[in-house]
Amino acid sequence: MSQPAMPQHTVESITEGLRTKRFSAVEIAREALEYAERENPKTNAYLMLCPERALATAAEVDRKLAAGEGAGALAGVPIAVKDVILTKGVRTTCSSKMLENYIPPYDATAIERIEAAGGVIIGKTNCDEFAMGSSNENSYFGPVRNPVAPDRVPGGSSGGSAAVVAQGTAVVSLGSDTGGSIRQPASFCGVVGVTPTYGRVSRYGLVAFASSLDHIGPFSRNVRDSAAVLRVIAGRDPMDSTSAAAPVPDYTAGLNGDVRGMKIGLPVEYMKHATGETADLVHNAVAKLREMGCEVRDISLPSTDYAIATYYVICTAEASSNLARYDGVRYTFRSTDAGGPDENKLLAMYRNTRGEAFGDEVKRRIMLGTYVLSHGYYDAYYLKAQKVRALIARDFTNAFKQVDAIVAPVSPFPAFRIGEKVNDPVSMYLSDIYTITGSLAGIPCMSVPCGVTTERSAGDAGLPVGLQILCNHFEEQKMFRLAHAFENS
Repeated sequence: MSQPAMPQHTVESITEGLRTKRFSAVEIAREALEYAERENPKTNAYLMLCPERALATAAEVDRKLAAGEGAGALAGVPIAVKDVILTKGVRTTCSSKMLENYIPPYDATAIERIEAAGGVIIGKTNCDEFAMGSSNENSYFGPVRNPVAPDRVPGGSSGGSAAVVAQGTAVVSLGSDTGGSIRQPASFCGVVGVTPTYGRVSRYGLVAFASSLDHIGPFSRNVRDSAAVLRVIAGRDPMDSTSAAAPVPDYTAGLNGDVRGMKIGLPVEYMKHATGETADLVHNAVAKLREMGCEVRDISLPSTDYAIATYYVICTAEASSNLARYDGVRYTFRSTDAGGPDENKLLAMYRNTRGEAFGDEVKRRIMLGTYVLSHGYYDAYYLKAQKVRALIARDFTNAFKQVDAIVAPVSPFPAFRIGEKVNDPVSMYLSDIYTITGSLAGIPCMSVPCGVTTERSAGDAGLPVGLQILCNHFEEQKMFRLAHAFENS
């Protein structure tokens, strides 16, 4: 039976192929697994494949189709999952030494919903350790290479999930976003990445980094596929008290291409720092939106300059608290160094376990977070950061009284070379300068490809650049409509 190459598949092509019996779900799953195993050495994007689980799910899809039952909106679609999202019986390492051998006893809610919709989980993807990073160079299992430009990073922390979609070894994937960790890798790898409204998707089963900022969202090669995946995983979950009870619309139904009359805001604080080819491509995209009938106007988000400092105070404080559970006592790595004869053995085990099993970036953030939460500094740093966060959210509330959506760059620059910023953490943190504000406000944001630079990679490829689209809380449908129309233009 002749089947198209994996990189050509979409959610629609697979569901249509199953309906017309051009192939079976098991055949697609086998093809995806074989292709992923063959291509993965080029990128190191997968940490592990799960053939038994994938083939069992695919066989159940085929059984339902043969019996005339509904197989689900994602029937037979090969899906990869970032390795900070729990998968029952399949190792979830958070790309760390600390959880190198951890096997979860339950599935995340997003995983349950994907498999209930017929999605086929084929593997877990590499990421920055505990989702802390902007380049996917902090993984205990080695960095991920950008499939578009192998000498470059894929972005982080969800670099593996972006890379497998760009490489074609998965049709869609799930990532997590705390301050830009879906949108920035999507921009660097030339794919679509969606960060939904905070609370739109359950965080149950997502290993916590910064609980008030973490989101689960999809990657895909087109807007329609991301809309289809988000509809499946979104919605209230009794296992997550922060998940929202807001109704989940059919996101794909609104992709009609008509954006005439939409008011688009261009933040002056973002654009004044945007230079080079990234800025040129974003301005070209804005010009295209004007041609499509959108009304573009300048807007101000005056608290933007405080976003980086605010974010790194809040996220490190929450990380310090969340990572305190990894102590060698329960389900994690435990150091064999019991300390000296005069040392407290329990404290020595804690210290040595965390010292040996956490990487440099994770240690840096734990130290920063512990400091800003310490006695005498809580009010000066953490409490003040939360007040500034409220101001940033208010900026967006005021902006959305004037416009329907905001467009901006995703990153100040395209994918940088592996190793280029690894010894300069401040420069690395600044790569998220345009994505952090949306995360702090908890609004839906996404990256959609808007071109490639004339700068070439070592593989003689232009470097992808993404256009960021931001909308008001729970207005993902409007965001998808604008992104889809732009994509088709």
